[in-house]
Order: sequence, then C-alpha cells, then structure tokens
Amino acid sequence: VEYIFPSLIMISTICVQSNTWSLFLCVYQVLTILFLRNLGKNGLSNSSILLDKCPPPKPPPPPYPPLPKDKLNPPTPSIYLENKRDAFFPPLHQFCTNPNNPVTVIRGLAGALKLDLGLFSTKTLVEANNEHLVEVRTQLLQPLDENWDPTGTKKIWHCESSKSQFTIAKYAQYQASSFQESLREENEKKSHHKDHSDSESTSSDNSGKRKRGPFKTIKFGTSVDLSDDKKWKLQLHELTKLPAFVRVVSAGNLLSHVGHTILGMNTVQLYMKVPGSRTPGHQENNNFCSVNINIGPGDCEWFVVPENYWGVMNDFCERNNMNFLMGSWWPNLEDLYESNVPVYRFIQRPGDLVWINAGTIHWVQAIGWCNNIAWNVGPLTACQYKLAVERYEWNKLQSVKSIVPMVHLSWNIARNIKVPDPKLFEMIKYCLLRTLKQCQTLREALIAAGKEIVWHGRTKEEPAHYCSICEVEVFNLLYVTNESNSQKTYVVNCLDCARKISGNLENFVVLEQYKMEDLMQIYDQFTLVSDEDTKKWHYKK
Repeated sequence: VEYIFPSLIMISTICVQSNTWSLFLCVYQVLTILFLRNLGKNGLSNSSILLDKCPPPKPPPPPYPPLPKDKLNPPTPSIYLENKRDAFFPPLHQFCTNPNNPVTVIRGLAGALKLDLGLFSTKTLVEANNEHLVEVRTQLLQPLDENWDPTGTKKIWHCESSKSQFTIAKYAQYQASSFQESLREENEKKSHHKDHSDSESTSSDNSGKRKRGPFKTIKFGTSVDLSDDKKWKLQLHELTKLPAFVRVVSAGNLLSHVGHTILGMNTVQLYMKVPGSRTPGHQENNNFCSVNINIGPGDCEWFVVPENYWGVMNDFCERNNMNFLMGSWWPNLEDLYESNVPVYRFIQRPGDLVWINAGTIHWVQAIGWCNNIAWNVGPLTACQYKLAVERYEWNKLQSVKSIVPMVHLSWNIARNIKVPDPKLFEMIKYCLLRTLKQCQTLREALIAAGKEIVWHGRTKEEPAHYCSICEVEVFNLLYVTNESNSQKTYVVNCLDCARKISGNLENFVVLEQYKMEDLMQIYDQFTLVSDEDTKKWHYKK
C-alpha cells in the first residue's frame, strides 16, 4: 500500500498534464491487481493490529536471570474477606489486576456477600433443568499431581480426555453413585484394616518399585451453559451481588462490549466434578482474565505459572508432541522444577473465588465432589489489551481461531468507553487507524478493479464474522460467494481465501457493513480523557 498508491498519485499527475487519462486508468488497474495479489502474502504485515514498535509475536525466552530453587514454590497471593465492605474495597480490584500477581485467591467471598451457593448445587440444577446438556470428558483417575500413560509405566504430558454428552440428570446420578461407591470402598478398607495391616505395610514398602495402573476411568461434567437468563434467572441474579470488577457484565469489562454472546467467556459456565476431574493446562482465550468460584462441597487444587513463562511451557509441549494452544496436557512438575519454572499451588475451598490474571497458565483438579462456576473478564488495562492483541496475532500465525474478535471489539470500545490510560488509548487508537486504513485501501482497490461493493449493514447483536476456511476475523468487507449471497446464507471468506478460490474474485460478492464516514467519525471522536472525566461518564452511565 505504501508503495503502490503514492506512485499512483505521481502517475495521475503526469497523465492529467499530458491529457492521457485512459493511460492512467490502465496503469491504475494493473497496480491494483498487483496490490490484490500481494495483499496478505505476509499475513502479519498487512493485517496486524500490533503497534509498529512491537515485534511480531513469538514465544518469549525463559525469564533471566533464572529463579533460585527456593523461589520455585511461591506463596499464592490471597485476600481474606470478612464482610461486604471488604469485597467492594477498591484496592481489591487493583491487587487482582496487578500484573505482578498472576493469580489471586479471594477467600470467604461467598460468606462475606451472603451468596446462595445452593442455587448452583447439583440438586438445584436437576430441579431447575434436568434435561439441560452437559459436555462430559472421560478421563483416567491419576494419582495426586502426577500424570502417567495408560499402562502406568512412565510419566507423560498428554492428558487423556475423550468427549461425550450427558444431561444434568444423568451426570447428577453418576456424581451421586460415585460418592456412594467411594463410601462403600472406604468402609470396606476400614473393616479389613486390622486383618491386612501386615500385608499392606509390605505392599507400601514395595510400591515405588511397582508400575502404576491400570487406572480407573472417571467422568468430568464440563461446560454447562448457563447463559439463558430465563432458564437460570435465579442463578444469574445471584451473581449480581459480586463486586463490579468480577461480574459477568459491567461497564468496565471489555467483554461486555463485544456486542454478542461468546459462550463461557461473557456468559457463565458450570462444571460438575468427581475427585480426580482435571482441567488440563491452558491460558484463557485471547489471554483474558478469568473468575472461578467453587460451589462445593469438595475442594479443588490449582497449579499456576506466570504469563512470562508461556514460551517455556510451549517448548515443553512441543518436546512432548503436544500443541500448547489446542492440546490436552498436564505438566510434569519435576520438569518444571528442573527448568526453574515457578508454580503456585493452592487449595480452593467452597466459597473461594480464584482470579486468574491476564495470560496466566493454569491447570486444575478436583479433590472432592464439587461444582464450579466460571467466566472471563477483560479489565480496562493496557496489560490486558496488549496481551489479548498479542495472542490474537499469534493465533493467526498458528492457524487458531481467536474466540474474541479483537478488531470488532476495539471499534466497540471506541464507541462505548472513555479511556484515561495513555498506553491503552495508544494501542486501541492504533488498531482503529490500521483497520481504517486497510478498509479504505481495499475499498479503493476493489472499485478500481471494477468490483462492485454491495451495502449490507449490520443487525443488532450480529456476531463478528470469521473466514469459513482459515477462521481469521473478517471486518467490514465480507467476501461471500455468489451462491451464498443469493441464498442469503452468507458464508464469509477473508480476501486471502477468496482469492485462492477465485483470483479476480469473479465468483464473489463483496458486502460492506460500515460506512467509511461512520468509521472515520468514531476514530476522530475517540480521544484520551482525564480520570475525572471518566468518573463523570461512569456516573452518568
């Protein structure tokens, strides 16, 4: 773009002066075709929304200098709440979002706010919507914090987890029978304890020499969708008691400005567990923060690694033939210790809220029978936005879909929010400028090539669009096939994938969702404001 269009200005001047306008149009069309052919070849260079001064995203090297061994099991940042006033104390928000705290456990939150956790109990869920679907993961019941192959001969990173579906009623029955079976086994152990104490002692002495396994299978009820405010009215209303910074919906939550539902991110999901149920290692989608409340009655154990070690974790996954972004993996703690990776390890009890900060790596296992509720939050901070955009760009390079449409979100932020943070403002403003420039340049190139652009507009709460082939976000100009356009199915492609199908786009219709004047107006009106102005704006809202 930088080279083609300035040259067109020079050519047009020469052509006008020499009265050869037809020559200019010919040259313009040739250069336009060259532009369209080259657009997107380097991926990042043409569509990146990172600041120019930021390098292309890649896994960071291990932090230097490495931590000494006695610093590899740091204490977990924890806040103990005694009453409602403590929960709404402003420094609590600041403490949780401080980048130096990868995780914060807020102890006693439910008690302090008088939350009715019983609304999320298995019994209440069955009574409310017993036929509601539950995604079930069948896993191997592993010993403690270890992860062994199915034969029990060696420790591995791969976490066995196959998918199926139950109803809430069916999983509730499984959860209850699992508890009854455990009680029965415990009673049998007690009754045989005296008779077999000698043999058990001998067995324990030799346990280190025997191989582990075969392992019992367990079922983990995950991703129960609680987004329907008619089905789950009481449950969702109860969560409005929470402080604004951890609420599912709030003015200061970036994910509340996406404009449409992203299941499990800006809506609540529930997890139903038996002992040993495992959530494998991961960072949250697009590095957003997350909130997790243990409903109980049992406990959960968490393992947490700071965001700046994600490059090390990515390397470990590659060495173990695992995909860091999409794979199911459970880290070997011995590997992490040898590589000087710090691990926060703690117990989450019923009523405790765990705040996972932006980009933090974590994995979780249930110690007892319990339910958990969780969702994501996007604090209005430069750190959160930067990490979200970096992962957005890294996902493109890894051919992974970004669940959060960062371009679409950035324009909505500019419409809806007054930003007082200069660093955050600079990054958002740059994203707007970059995408505005892309839209204008593409628009001019398409028109010059004789391609009609059809006004399409947007409906209220219409989701952001993604390419049906490569799953990259497509903003404003949508490339749909003639057939899907005539059938009103609108199967969207990005320019790159559309051109692979039809080099000159002859089989495609280009739909436009925003007027350039409207985008320019939003860009111009998005200005840095003072903290005082922001407070006034929030008060009015």
